[in-house]
Order: sequence, then structure tokens, then C-alpha cells
Amino acid sequence: MEALRTPEAVRTVFAIDAGDDRIGEVVASARASGIPTHAVSEPVMGHLTSTVTPQGIVAVCSFVDVPLDSLRDAGGCVAVLAEVRDPGNAGTILRSADAAGAAGVVFSRSSVDVYNPKAVRASAGSIFHVPVVRELDVAHVLDALRAAGRRVVGASADGRVSVYDADLAGPVAVVFGNEAHGLAGDLRSQLDDTIRVPIHGAAESLNLAAAATIVLFEAARQRSARR
Repeated sequence: MEALRTPEAVRTVFAIDAGDDRIGEVVASARASGIPTHAVSEPVMGHLTSTVTPQGIVAVCSFVDVPLDSLRDAGGCVAVLAEVRDPGNAGTILRSADAAGAAGVVFSRSSVDVYNPKAVRASAGSIFHVPVVRELDVAHVLDALRAAGRRVVGASADGRVSVYDADLAGPVAVVFGNEAHGLAGDLRSQLDDTIRVPIHGAAESLNLAAAATIVLFEAARQRSARR
């Protein structure tokens, strides 16, 4: 249904006829938009999907990524994924960026592909809402975003300043590093500053997607407070 809110992205819909009202609703919406729909058997659906238990409907969609230049004048925070390898984390960050009203999400060449099936599912449809840039070198991305007037900060467990004390209200890009190793040394030298999410309990660290969600929503809170 989220894909159908951007009907130009959807090419074809395949569905099983199982008397499921939810599937029927999606099929009806696709047909109303003039999108070809095809009824298939459960074995065929199993071959079309990558999940162990298919939900009974699948859409073939066009790629939705945009050029980096399209973020030049966008308001809000830009999330940059540098060497983020877990598709579940990547998709969840994309979903959080959507919920927080972020300007876009950049998937670097060294990160998991935004079109990885698990990343798409983890985004829960947000891949169709948030501008996504993919397959670029991080250094090029940071140079371009800085040239467009954005501060570039990195999120790290040992960041210099708390996310709650950092200025994230203006044009900013936040870089999120690898799940296991964080921000690479050569990447840190390209940052204007580093931020951290304070931990008050005994946990050593936060899951990357959880930390990114906190950062993105804090940036959204600061933007709202400044208006």
C-alpha cells in the first residue's frame, strides 16, 4: 500500500487469491491506478519472494533513488550510512528518517544496498517516502553536502558532545558508521564534529538503528523548537 501511494513506482502486482481482505484491498487499489495485476498460485508466490512465509502479495517496482544534488536545498537532517552492513539496521534507519522528517538518507557504496530485500522490508514502506541516494563514495558525499552548506557530524559511542547539547537544528548531515567498528579513522578526519547518545545504565552501547533513531528525532525536535 505504501508503494501504491507513489503509483509511478509500481509496475506490476502479483497476488494469490486466498480470500484475504487486505490482499483484496491492495489489488483493488493497484487496479484503480491502472497497474497490471496477476493472480498466481502459492507455489509461484513462493518463487517470487525471498521470505520463508510469503504474505501472498508482491509488487515489482522501479528503483526510487535520486541524485545527490536533489538534497542540496532540502531542509532537515540528512543521514549518511557509511559501511552500514546489516540490512535490518539500514531499513530501520530509513524508516526512522521518514518518521522524523529527515531530508534524505544516503547509502554509501560501502554500505548494504538499499534494495536488499530485508532492507526494503525493514523500511516498512518508507523507501517510497524518503529521498534515497545510493552507491557513492563517502568522501564525495561529505564534500558535496558541506559545499551545499551542511555541517557534517559523525555519530559515535565516544563522540565529543552529547546529541542533546549538539546543534542539529540547522542544515546538518549525520554520518553513521559500521555496526562493529563505528566510524573509520580516515572518515573522522572529514567530520566537523562527533556526537554521542549518552548511556546512563550498564549497557556498553546501543544498537546502531536505535542510536540513529534517537539522533534523528533529536534533530527533528530541535528544528521544531527553533521555528
